[in-house]
Amino acid sequence: MSALSERPESPSIGIARPHEAAAAHVRGTALYTDDLVARTKDVLHAYPVQVNEAHAKVLAIRTEAAEAVPGVVRVLTAADVPGVNDSGVHHDEPLFPSEVMFYGHAVCWVLGETLEAARLGAAAVEVDTEALPSLVTVGEAIAAGSFQGEPRVVARGDVDPALASSAHVFRGEFDFAGQEHFYLETQCALAHVDESDQVFVQSSTQHPSETQDIVAHVLGKHSHEVTVQSLRMGGGFGGKEWQPHGYAAVAALGATLTRRPVRLRLTRTQDMTMTGKRHGFRAEWSVGFDADGKLQALDVVLTADGGWSLDLSEPVLARALCHVDNAYWIPHVRAMGRIAKTNKTSQTAFRGFGGPQGMLVIEDILGRCAPLLGIDPAELRRRNFYTEGQDTPYGMPVRHPERLHRIWQQLLDSGDAERRQAEIAAYNAKHAHAKRGLAITPVKFGISFNLTAFNQAGALVHVYKDGSVLINHGGTEMGQGLHTKMLQVAATALGVPPEKVRLAPTRTDKVPNTSATAASSGADLNGGAVKNACEQIRDRLVAVAAGKLGVPESDVRIVRGAARTSSGEEIGWDELVHAAYFDRVHLSAAGYYRTEGLSWDSATMSGSPFKYFAYGAALAEVEVDDFTGAYRTRRVDIVHDVGDSLSPLIDIGQIEGGFVQGMGWLTLEDLRWDESDRPSRGRLATQAASTYKLPSLSEMPEEFNVTLLADAAEEGAVYGSKAVGEPPLMLAFAVREALRQAVAAFGEPGRSVDLASPATPEAVFWAIDRVVTAAPEIEAQVPDLVGQP
Repeated sequence: MSALSERPESPSIGIARPHEAAAAHVRGTALYTDDLVARTKDVLHAYPVQVNEAHAKVLAIRTEAAEAVPGVVRVLTAADVPGVNDSGVHHDEPLFPSEVMFYGHAVCWVLGETLEAARLGAAAVEVDTEALPSLVTVGEAIAAGSFQGEPRVVARGDVDPALASSAHVFRGEFDFAGQEHFYLETQCALAHVDESDQVFVQSSTQHPSETQDIVAHVLGKHSHEVTVQSLRMGGGFGGKEWQPHGYAAVAALGATLTRRPVRLRLTRTQDMTMTGKRHGFRAEWSVGFDADGKLQALDVVLTADGGWSLDLSEPVLARALCHVDNAYWIPHVRAMGRIAKTNKTSQTAFRGFGGPQGMLVIEDILGRCAPLLGIDPAELRRRNFYTEGQDTPYGMPVRHPERLHRIWQQLLDSGDAERRQAEIAAYNAKHAHAKRGLAITPVKFGISFNLTAFNQAGALVHVYKDGSVLINHGGTEMGQGLHTKMLQVAATALGVPPEKVRLAPTRTDKVPNTSATAASSGADLNGGAVKNACEQIRDRLVAVAAGKLGVPESDVRIVRGAARTSSGEEIGWDELVHAAYFDRVHLSAAGYYRTEGLSWDSATMSGSPFKYFAYGAALAEVEVDDFTGAYRTRRVDIVHDVGDSLSPLIDIGQIEGGFVQGMGWLTLEDLRWDESDRPSRGRLATQAASTYKLPSLSEMPEEFNVTLLADAAEEGAVYGSKAVGEPPLMLAFAVREALRQAVAAFGEPGRSVDLASPATPEAVFWAIDRVVTAAPEIEAQVPDLVGQP
């Protein structure tokens, strides 16, 4: 094992510990950005002036009436910006726009002594507009040739001849929806300016360094004049990787102009109507199989709905293209991707970052084609798994594919799949109006940022004279347990009990130039940096201990809170630190980590962009009622590869949460925009929990079993662990495929089931209706799916 992945004696990692702030969360004492307002004097409140048109030119903004509202202090407009009037790095997101690009776009902001004063002031602002043509759907954008960013292609082999020579060829289209983040804490920022014009912003952001950059360029300042702190977030899921920056900039601009603290917090409706979602996609595909059901060729065009600006759509699309193979070897591939520009919120990062969309395409293809091939869907999937020595379509070797085969068999055995399949067949034969389905699906997900430069991290660790330890690292805590893992990593690296270690809030003046906490890389990157800093201090302390004990440094190890020799002599940690201080030994260290072995050419879409692949599989059983399309998830079994877990309790929680969130995306959460020609065109109709269905306790599997894959240490990752944030979300494909199996059971065998995504009860009802009422020639009428010999 490498020094990075090797575990020392008596480590604090690998132990099931609760989340470091769990008790504070339960008691309500954990503070979030907006909680700090009550502790801040003379705070002003910011409120947006939204224009309810899908696309329009702003002709005039009149603020006089708003300024006359009691309690209104100022109206912020583009004229107030001292720097660059843009909240993004692509310079396509004006902070104060002159053109409304989506329904609910904010064109200016009102500052008030109270939130109600600011709201009334915003209602009094008069905005004159001129309506412009709008594009609301991906289909409209494609027809109009409305695209943004650069199209990309991942290709291998010779697709056209391979399709022509395949024994079975199928073609189809597939539109699937995005997803609302619905973090518990909406977008929020609190900005202060001190006597020397230093700007301090408390922000609910996953990317403090980029928030710092955007605030600085809006204010016309240098980055060293702006400090951003992320205390904690009430959820992020990618929605706070890019999109908090503009709100932080508005608050900072208001604080700079008024010399008073400014608080900006979106209401739930504002957050849902103003912020981006997971990208919806359209896929157009052709696939070829040989006579044994082995994939031969895939030709696919992915069109992502990017919304009104570019945001993170290009890397999201790149990851989708890099995951369209999921766990399957496809000799000949041509995957082209493009980004539609529509008059919607600017779609952005969401857990999985394009990977789920790419993987959903191939899973839907296999689910639709299996009955036409006469092969059990589980067997069709297994038959096409990667094996040792094979590469992805973009040229990266697939390491440890045997883990996927091991996971698959372990899951079939532990889930008792063969017996249950027989029981389901018997149940379905006896029940005309209720059917059950059982499905198993795999996950192969690449871990690292697609952009190689982002795969670096820093940390700052202090050991104080009394032996206590303070950690600063560049990762942010949004409930996922990163801070808990970093405490365990630090305690392990230093050889002290976790109780000795405290973690400080994430701040740009402590650890600079950090990457976003995203791409499931938080523990890998920040863990490497924390470990590096702690090892610097530990090595200095080992030298001190060796001198005090009169032994070579090689005979000293620090473990269980003491420096010990092979003969049993020891010095306690506190005594050792005290001695080191009086020996003038530096007890602080800046750590750094960069992921090695990465290479990526974005122009050719080739290379090895990922450090490793995380593997997993889920076995799901559902029951469907044909009268309503309603269904329940009877049981889910998961086996997932997290390497050698840093914190098993945290990892299991992430797997459970990711799975349920994925199940929400695929089966419940149905974003709807008004596509009519009425004045409300472009309005998000599902803008509250009353109209947007989130998974809750009632949607949880009745039986839910999660197992971490054993004997799976990852060489070259911190203490042999693997990422766990995003990969479990795709395990939910099993529920969607189980629904497909249950729907199919209402009809004749061998029929392909077209299932919408999300597969809401309504969508399932209509899928059943198509199966039940289908004539024998259904194969030619399944939407967008035609079989060819």
